[in-house]
Amino acid sequence: MNLTQGILSALEGVTANKLRSSLTMLGIVIGVAAVISLVSIGRGAQASVTAQIEQNGTNLIYVRPGSTQQGGVASASGSAGTLTQDDADALLSVAGVAAVAPELEGRGQVSYLGSNVNTRAIGVTPDYLTVRNMSLADGEFISEANVNARSSIVVLGSGVADDLFGGTAGAVGQKVRINSQPYTVVGVLASKGSTGLGSVDDQVLVPLSTAQARLIGGNRYRGASVLSSINVQAANSDEMDSVIEQLTLVLRERHDTIEGSDDFTVSNQQDLLATITEVTNTLTLFLGGIAAISLLVGGIGIMNIMLVSVTERTREIGIRKAIGARKRDILFQFLVESAVLSLVGGAIGNLVGWLISLAMGQVQFGSTSIKPTVDIDAVVLAVGFSLVVGLFFGIYPAMRAANLAPVEALRYE
Repeated sequence: MNLTQGILSALEGVTANKLRSSLTMLGIVIGVAAVISLVSIGRGAQASVTAQIEQNGTNLIYVRPGSTQQGGVASASGSAGTLTQDDADALLSVAGVAAVAPELEGRGQVSYLGSNVNTRAIGVTPDYLTVRNMSLADGEFISEANVNARSSIVVLGSGVADDLFGGTAGAVGQKVRINSQPYTVVGVLASKGSTGLGSVDDQVLVPLSTAQARLIGGNRYRGASVLSSINVQAANSDEMDSVIEQLTLVLRERHDTIEGSDDFTVSNQQDLLATITEVTNTLTLFLGGIAAISLLVGGIGIMNIMLVSVTERTREIGIRKAIGARKRDILFQFLVESAVLSLVGGAIGNLVGWLISLAMGQVQFGSTSIKPTVDIDAVVLAVGFSLVVGLFFGIYPAMRAANLAPVEALRYE
């Protein structure tokens, strides 16, 4: 029996009982579809988060309270609230620093007429817009005069403007209430989209002094106003390491700490991207591993149906051997049958997984959306693994068929 004859014979065996073959392939279809859809969702989440982070610019440095002494995990135990306005002023004098934007973050209930939304309320300075690479859709941003006067003004994120006013147009000049206090809307930020980390559009910005005095709180540390974090923009992205080193030295001198006992953390976009990539890769691998279990179940189904097929076709196998079929011909035939079941199931599963990924891309999780990414390597891996599973679980039935004695097979009823 040549290769073509073997394949045709195997296809004839598979199509002889279409319903049974279809039900057998169902396990492979589900497994491959699960692998494709879950891996694509994981990669889509990673791409979405990465794009969102990169929107802030490649020369952004974060200074936050707390340290990363154990396994890179931030710990603020005993060090929360250690960054102050004096620290921010000191960092501005570091060589290579273009701008510094301190911030104080809290929560605020923002209301307008019958609409209201609970969102992040952040006290900022005028440099915040540039340092965080944001732009305005309407109006103007917070000025130095607003900070000095503790003005009751607010800049709305585009998501908040949509919730309160049905869009970014028409919000400027309106009066809203934040935690029952009146504020005048002077600007609306342009939308930057949302990710699994949360939406940067879901926030309101007020002058830092206003947040400290009336909205969030005026806690103090070493006689200066406490900050949630300090955003630093480096003048040149190529000098990031040098700038970070100088920032760290200045803060250590001010906080009287040494390496290993810092009560602050200095990090940049690349550090954050590396952490996010590691987490999302682990999550994607975990999701793919769970989905692969379905493929193993599908492989057991193939093995089961092939054993049934061997039993039903025992007499046929005896006749084939009696007229000259060799052991390897019988082995090849049944292996091809199991491979066909797994490959066809893999192809259908690939299509189903792709459709599921497209459907998931249309789903909105609150303010967060994820666009699944179906890569060719995931498709090849899923279909290839399904073929391996089919062949692995088809070996035993094929060997059992190949080892049948012709005389005994011919006597089987």
